[in-house]
Amino acid sequence: MAASCSSSSANPSFEKYDVFISFRGEDTRYNFTSHLYDALCEKKIRTYIDEDGLEKGDEISPALSKAIKESKISVIVFSENYASSTWCLDELNHILQWKGTNEQLVIPIFYHVDPSHVRHQQGSYKIAFARHEERFKDKMNQVQKWRDALRRVANLSGWHSAVNRSDSKLVKELVGDIMNKLDDCTSSSNDVDDLKDMAGIDEPIKQIESLLIIGSLHVHIVGIWGMGGIGKTTLARVIFNRLFYLFEGYFFLENVKEEIKKHQSTELQKIVFSKLLKEKDLDEINQHVKYRLRHTKVLFVLDDVDNIYQLEYLAKDRDWFGCGSRIIVTTRDVQVLNNIKADGVYKVEELNPNDSLQLFCSKAFQGNSPTTDCMKLSKRVVTNYAKGNPLALKVLGGHLHSRTIEEWESELEKLEGIPNQEVHGVLKISYDGLSNNTKDIFLDIACFFTSMHKNDVQKILGYSYLGVIMEIRVLIDKSLITINDKECLVMHDLVRDMGREIVRQQSVYDPGKRSRLWSTKDIFHVLKQDRGTPEVQGMSLKINAIRGALLLEPLVFRKMCNLRFLKLDYGCGSRKVVIHEDIQLPPDLRYLKWEGFSLNSLPANFVPENLVELAMCHSQLEQLWIGDKQLGNLKVLNLSFSFRLTQILDLSVAPNLEEIELRWTKIEEIHPSITCLSLGCCKLVVKFTPFGVFEENITTQLQQLVGPISDRSFQCGSCNLITMSIIKEWSRVPGTGIYSKGNEIPIWISLQCEGPSTTMKLCPGWYNVKFISFALCCCFSQDDFSIPY
Repeated sequence: MAASCSSSSANPSFEKYDVFISFRGEDTRYNFTSHLYDALCEKKIRTYIDEDGLEKGDEISPALSKAIKESKISVIVFSENYASSTWCLDELNHILQWKGTNEQLVIPIFYHVDPSHVRHQQGSYKIAFARHEERFKDKMNQVQKWRDALRRVANLSGWHSAVNRSDSKLVKELVGDIMNKLDDCTSSSNDVDDLKDMAGIDEPIKQIESLLIIGSLHVHIVGIWGMGGIGKTTLARVIFNRLFYLFEGYFFLENVKEEIKKHQSTELQKIVFSKLLKEKDLDEINQHVKYRLRHTKVLFVLDDVDNIYQLEYLAKDRDWFGCGSRIIVTTRDVQVLNNIKADGVYKVEELNPNDSLQLFCSKAFQGNSPTTDCMKLSKRVVTNYAKGNPLALKVLGGHLHSRTIEEWESELEKLEGIPNQEVHGVLKISYDGLSNNTKDIFLDIACFFTSMHKNDVQKILGYSYLGVIMEIRVLIDKSLITINDKECLVMHDLVRDMGREIVRQQSVYDPGKRSRLWSTKDIFHVLKQDRGTPEVQGMSLKINAIRGALLLEPLVFRKMCNLRFLKLDYGCGSRKVVIHEDIQLPPDLRYLKWEGFSLNSLPANFVPENLVELAMCHSQLEQLWIGDKQLGNLKVLNLSFSFRLTQILDLSVAPNLEEIELRWTKIEEIHPSITCLSLGCCKLVVKFTPFGVFEENITTQLQQLVGPISDRSFQCGSCNLITMSIIKEWSRVPGTGIYSKGNEIPIWISLQCEGPSTTMKLCPGWYNVKFISFALCCCFSQDDFSIPY
C-alpha cells in the first residue's frame, strides 16, 4: 500500500506527488529512508515511497509508473545492495525515462557507498552485475541499460553520506535542498501558466536556446537585449526553467543592479557562489571554493545588468565556471554584452499586432469573449499605445479588466497625454542611468526629432552639444532609439512618451516653465498668454494644427532668453500666425526654422551671432534683413520657395557657411563664398560671380538644379563636382549647355579615349527623332597644353 503526506486523497493513483523515493528496502527502509520520508511529510511535501515493500513481479505497476511520472523530483538512495535488486534497476530506468520527457529533477544520494562504485559498477555493484549477467545472459541489452542508467545518475550532482555528517544532518540539508528545488519547480510551473497566454514567445525561446549550444563543453555567455518591458526577464526565466535540471549548479539572480545596492559586492558574491555550489553559507571565497566552482557545470542567469562593473564579482571570466556552463545576461545596454564578449546576443523585438492583441485580451477579458465595442477599443490600445510592448499590454489589460466602455474611453483619452505610471517607471530606469549630456540629447530627440534622418539630427544637435555621434550610439546601445533601413531615428512610442513625461513633470500645470515644448495646445497657451520663461530651451509647433489665430506680440520671446531651438512648420497654406513687425527673437538661437514667415525681412534687432542653421522656406522675405549682421556660426541657409526674395546679404560675414538652398526664389546673382548650393526653378539666375582662388581642399558643388534657368548656356567657374542628376535634368531641355572647369573625367562617361580627336556613333535615324543633347568632357594636362584661361 503506497503512502502519501497529503490527506486530500486516500488513493495514490489519483495523487500527484512532489517527491518519489527510490531505495533498496532491506538497506535503508527502517533507518535513513524512513527518516527522510518523515522529514518531508513534516514539511507538507507530498512524498511517495513503496511503504510495504511491494517489490513483486517483473514489471513496474501502473500505479507506480503514474507516481513516478507525476512527481516533480525523484530521489535515488544508492546503498550497498541497491544494484542487486532488478526491481530497483527497472525503477531507475523508468525514472530516467520521465526525466528526459517531463524534465523531472533527479537527486542521487550515495548512502555509505562510493559514487565511483555506482558510476563504474565497482565493489558490491560489480558483484551484483556479475550475477545479473549470469542470470540474464540472454538479455544482455537489458543489463547494459541498467549499467547506463547507473552511470547517468551517478554523474548528476547529488549528496554523499560520507562527507563528515550524521544521518540527521544529511536529512536536514537534503530536505532544505528539495524545498528549494520545489520552489523553483513551482515558479517554473507558474511561469508556464503565465505563458499560456503569452503569444509569440515560442520563436524567441527557440532562437535563444540555439545560441546556448547546449551540449558544447565550452563555457558560453549569451545576452538577451532590449528595451524596458519588452520581456527579457520573462524569456530568461522560461529558458532557466526549461534547462536548469541539466546542470550541477544553477541560480537565477534577479535585478542585479538592485541586489548590488543592497549588498556589498563580496557579500553578494558569497550568496551567488553558495547557490551555485549548493552550500548553505560560505564564510569566505577562498581558493578551494573557486576550484570547486571551476569544476562545476552551472546555469547562471544575471538579470537586468546595466554596466560591466556589476559583473566584476559575479561572472568576471569564463574560466570561473566548469566546462559546459552557460551564463545568461539580460540587459538594456548592448555595450555590456560587447564588453564581456558574449558568444551570442538575442535582441528582443516587439510583439506583432496579432500576438499583442491576444496578450492584451487575455488580461483584459480573462477568458471571456469581448463585445464588439470592447474589441475595437482593444485594437486602439494595441495599435496606438502599447506598440508590441508586453509589459504595457499586460499592465493596461489588467487595469481595464471589468471596466465599462466609458471608463475604457476615458483611460485611452488620458493615455494620449499622460503615460501609465507603472509602465513609465519601468522605462525611466534606462533614462536614469544616462549622463546629464546624454539625458538632454535623449529629451531633445523624444520631443522634436523622432523619425528624422540620423544625419540631420546629428547636425542639429551638434549646434548645442559635444560628442553627439557617440551619444546617439549610447542611446542605441541602451535600447532607447534605433536606426531604420532609411537611416532615420526610430523611438518606440512608449519610450518617446516616457521622455515627454519627464519634461511634463518639470512643471505639470505651467508649460511655460518646461525645458521643451512640442504640444500645440501648450505652445499656443504659452505664446498667447506670454507665459514663456528662461527654462524654455526648445519649441516645435505645427502651425496648421492651431485652432484660431495667433498674434505674436513684439516681446513674446523676451523671457525665453535660453531658447536655442525654434521650429515652426508652415503647414498647408496656413495663415493662422500673425507676426508683429517689431517682434524680437531670442539671441541664443542655434536653429531657427520658420516656414511661412510673413514679414519682408527678419527683425533688425535680431542678433544671430549664435545661429548655425536658418531655414525660412515659403516665406514672404524680400531680403534677409536690413544692415550688417555677424553670422560667424551660420553653416546652413535655406530660403527655398521664398518667391519674393531677390537678394541675399554679403555672405562674407558668414565665413563658416557651407550650404545654401535657393529653390524657387528670384535671386539673380550668387555670391562666390558658397561651397554647396541647391538651385531649382531659379529662373532669374544669370550667373555665378567668378570665383577667386580657393584653397586646394575647398570644392564648390552644384547639389541640385531642378528645372531650367532662363539662359540656355550656363557658366559656373571652379565647379568641380556637377552630379549626374543635374546633367539628366538639364539634358531634357533642347539646346541647353553646361560649361564647367574641373580636374577629372566623370566615371559615368562611358566612351573614354586619348588623343586629339574622337568619334561618336549616333543611333540610326537619330535625325528623325527629337534629338536633345550629348555630353562631352575634355581633360587636358598642363604639362602638354597651356589652358587659355
